[in-house]
This record gives sequence, C-alpha cells and structure tokens, in this order.
Amino acid sequence: MIYDAFCSAIRAGVPEAKAGILVDEQFGAAILRDAASEGYITCCPAEKSGQNEFDFEYGLDFADHINAFRPTFCKVLVRYNPEGDAEVNRRQATRLKRLSEYLHSEPSRGKFMFELLVPAEKSQMDRLKGDRKKYDLELRPRLMAEAMEELQDAGVEPDVWKIEGLERQDDCKRIVAVARTNGRDSVGCIILGRGEDDTKVREWLATAATVPGFIGFAVGRTSFWEPLVEWRSNKITRAQPVDEIAERYRQFVQIFETRNEAVSV
Repeated sequence: MIYDAFCSAIRAGVPEAKAGILVDEQFGAAILRDAASEGYITCCPAEKSGQNEFDFEYGLDFADHINAFRPTFCKVLVRYNPEGDAEVNRRQATRLKRLSEYLHSEPSRGKFMFELLVPAEKSQMDRLKGDRKKYDLELRPRLMAEAMEELQDAGVEPDVWKIEGLERQDDCKRIVAVARTNGRDSVGCIILGRGEDDTKVREWLATAATVPGFIGFAVGRTSFWEPLVEWRSNKITRAQPVDEIAERYRQFVQIFETRNEAVSV
C-alpha cells in the first residue's frame, strides 16, 4: 500500500528523478525488484534491526545480498554517541568501514547512506535534568557533528548522511560543513522523520531545505502510520490510505522543494 502511494505520488507530479523507496529485503524484495524495473531510486538496509550496536543483518554475507538487489543506496542505521561506550563505538566503526570500502570499490555496488542516531547517555540526561527537548536543542547537534568526525576518521565515508531533525539553521549548516569537510564536496544530507508528528516534521523540512547541502528527506511513519492503522481497524477502504499517504508525501516534497528553490534563486 505504501509503494502504491509512492507510485501514485509520482503520477501526481512528484519528481521521479528525486523520489526513492526504502524497504528491506525480508518484507520488500518484490517491491525492490519492481521499483528497480521502473527506474526508481531504491534503498535497502543492511543492518540487523532493533539492536543498539550495529551489525550486519546477514553477517559477512552482506555483499551477496547487496549484489542480489543492487539498490541505488545501501542504508545503515547506527546508534553512535561519541560520549558513549568507546569499545562499542570502535566495533561499529570497524564493521562500517568494511561496508564503506566494499561499496566504494565499484560504482555498480551502489552508494552509501548512513542514518545516524545519537541516543542520549544517562549521564548526559542527568546533566540536563531529564529534559529531552533541551538535549535535542543544545547537546545533540554537537554530538552528531562529533560522531560524524569520528566515523570519518575511522574510514567510514557515506555518500549521504541521514540526519535527525534539527531546530536551527546554524546547526544544519554545521552538520553540512562536517559532512563535506576535507574535499567531501559531493556528500549530501537528508532529514529523517523519526516518527514525529506532522507539524514537527514540516518544521524540520522547512529548516533543512534552506541550507545548501541538505538535498532531501526520508519520512516514513509520519506519512503512513495513521492511515494504515485506520485501514487495519476496518474504518476505511484500501484506496483511502493509499490516497492519503500519497498526498502527505506530495506535501512534504512541496515544502522541501519550495523552500529549497527559494534559497537557490
């Protein structure tokens, strides 16, 4: 249903060359193949889901699975706090470097998308007296930049950084500066939705779109969760969530494209 909505949004005018579908191999193999056959951008995750420490879903066989689908982007989700467990961070960086080198060794293997989450350490929240909003506004942007620098120094070289939403334009500029440091001029950043409500996601998109280097967004649950829950509860027909998801996606695209074009002019 989400894929049907994606295709509907493209037919309604979302730029096909900029639109992509992210789905895993286990549940979305048919969608990945169909999207590739239609010429759409595809993105497939490589991480083992639901773990605090990054590891490959298919262990050292990760390359075989990438080759089987050849997505436009191979995506990893990584929880990395530079003030967290140093040994865990080191192990993660070692695995991620292996993937980075594999993807960049041949262009046909696709590009590398890195979804960076920086979960707060208990000591950090204690310093902020448990104030999550204060962490997101005052501490997380710095930690994100430091995490990116550490990973780059460890040999991890994403083509696109998938970034948690930022409230301030200056923080977006800081993240782009780190992403593109030392000749990495072609690296881009995109904003992720993090399951936030529609209002907050729109704010993040509008802020990021005004900063050169932020090239798009990846918003999932905010687009599709409520319509799918309504359908599963037999409150609406199948066609309705497809239309609603497509319209939400189209509106997010319009917000980002409008603000981005205004800055580019």
